[in-house]
Amino acid sequence: MKRDVERQAIDLYDRFTHEGMDRRVFMAKLTRIAGSAAAASALLADVACKAESQPQVAVDDSRVNGTELTWEPRPGRHYRGYRVIPTMQDRRGLLPVVMVIHENRGLNDHIRDVARRFALAGFEAVAPDWLSPAGGTPAGDDDRARTMIGQLDMAETVADGVATIGWLGTGRGTERKVGIVGFCWGGALVDRLAVASGETLSAAVSYYGPAPAPVEAARVRAPMLIHLAGLDNRVNGTAKPFAAALQAAGRQVTLVEHPNVDHAFNNDTSAARYNREAATRAWEQTLAFFRQHLR
Repeated sequence: MKRDVERQAIDLYDRFTHEGMDRRVFMAKLTRIAGSAAAASALLADVACKAESQPQVAVDDSRVNGTELTWEPRPGRHYRGYRVIPTMQDRRGLLPVVMVIHENRGLNDHIRDVARRFALAGFEAVAPDWLSPAGGTPAGDDDRARTMIGQLDMAETVADGVATIGWLGTGRGTERKVGIVGFCWGGALVDRLAVASGETLSAAVSYYGPAPAPVEAARVRAPMLIHLAGLDNRVNGTAKPFAAALQAAGRQVTLVEHPNVDHAFNNDTSAARYNREAATRAWEQTLAFFRQHLR
């Protein structure tokens, strides 16, 4: 019974965070599922992401060095982000770069933590704040961040992303390979950047991101790894046809569907949706993929 209630709450929360449902309507529906307002609040605490969650790699971890970064991918388009490198990097060679693309809550502590995990694995990680042109991610206000994400001009965002990939790869005085990885909204942006970036991009990893129309797949040049959650029918309905079109077009694509897990299974700040086994497996596959294509 408890798991059935939790599943209903997860499905409802997914609709709330991705379909523009009003918060009051959401809470009323959640209260009906939970049985009382108090129970609904407790259920939401399990399903939603917690900004105060303990990171896997602390901000002050001596093994990595994180700094704030600013750049102008195109004239008049100013971005801020978070850059992390291993403290003991091999100075004889430049590190490959992984651009980490956030969910629809903007650049938050969880995504900064993910960037530090990539630095520990031997990459330079750069996590842009894609809300920079709109003033930046609002601190501690996920609802506002989701609204702002929905108001972005995606054509402009994609153009900025393509320019940023070029800047990371060749625009800082040296040439290196660039990979991108994104989660949820970020996974969707990964797909679109793979379509738009051509040969500039060396590898792309999408976690449970709604995909573009299959006809766009033929434009992709970079190898792709697509992680899907088995219970995520909303995303899988677009991602699977896109992956099939990539394969039909002769592109390098690996689709991994992790069974019996929910959308956002990689996000360890959500107690109900996080799945340690699937997240660990996906992480290992992602690192192996980047090591293969970026080194």
